[in-house]
Amino acid sequence: MSDTVEFDLDAYLRRIGWEGERRPGAATLRGVHLAHMRGIPFENLDALRRTAPSLDPADLMAKLVHSRRGGYCYEHNTLFAEALEALGFGVTRLTARVAVGADRIESRPRTHMALLAEAPGDPQPYLADVGFGAIGALLEPVPLRTGAEFQDAGRRHRLVHVPHRGPLDLWLLQAYDRGKGDWADQYAFTLEPFEKPDYDVINWHIATNPRSPFTQRLYVQRVGAERHLALHGGLLTETAADGAVHERELTQETEVRRVLIEEFGIVAPDGIALLS
Repeated sequence: MSDTVEFDLDAYLRRIGWEGERRPGAATLRGVHLAHMRGIPFENLDALRRTAPSLDPADLMAKLVHSRRGGYCYEHNTLFAEALEALGFGVTRLTARVAVGADRIESRPRTHMALLAEAPGDPQPYLADVGFGAIGALLEPVPLRTGAEFQDAGRRHRLVHVPHRGPLDLWLLQAYDRGKGDWADQYAFTLEPFEKPDYDVINWHIATNPRSPFTQRLYVQRVGAERHLALHGGLLTETAADGAVHERELTQETEVRRVLIEEFGIVAPDGIALLS
């Protein structure tokens, strides 16, 4: 489909349940960001069958807004960028190196999409990201500045600068790990803008490369007001707002499909092997 199809802001806001202010400002940005995080699940079902999902607006509307599906970072943040621009925000599309589990940031390629959002008349830009499939993800956007800790809907984040080779500052998003009592690296990025053709290439690579984690096992998450629910392969993990963790192993495909519908609001297409 063509990427010139008009974005349907009303349908998008109904999907995420946002009935608040539409004026482009910090409060609207925070509210719509949180509503998106709670309204549309993260999932990689297309990549499990080695199919790169379309990033055209019409296809994103059909899948994430009008169907019982979610998506991964390129889908979520491309859709969110469309919504922010329709609301009157300025948006710069960024790429990041995922640092979770990495010994060195430089060992990871730039495979994550994030956004820099700006409101008219507000000199403060914000890091916005509704597509990071991890418990350290932002629930609300955070101001792009170092030296401060930000509370976003119950989670704690901060941004720091890290040394690297290159003319642009390297920003590192960290989330506070309550269990370990320390800050955990999430991803690193510069403010270099990226365009649609860049994401088309990265999206195809992540969704089709047999070495990509998204082609090897199921990754699904949903954020609620009182809990974070994640399904990685057959392991279902519920993390409560107080940090308590409960895990359960799913061993049958039928059970996984039922949990996807009942807990994540996702109807998995036929023909996908959900348990590897």
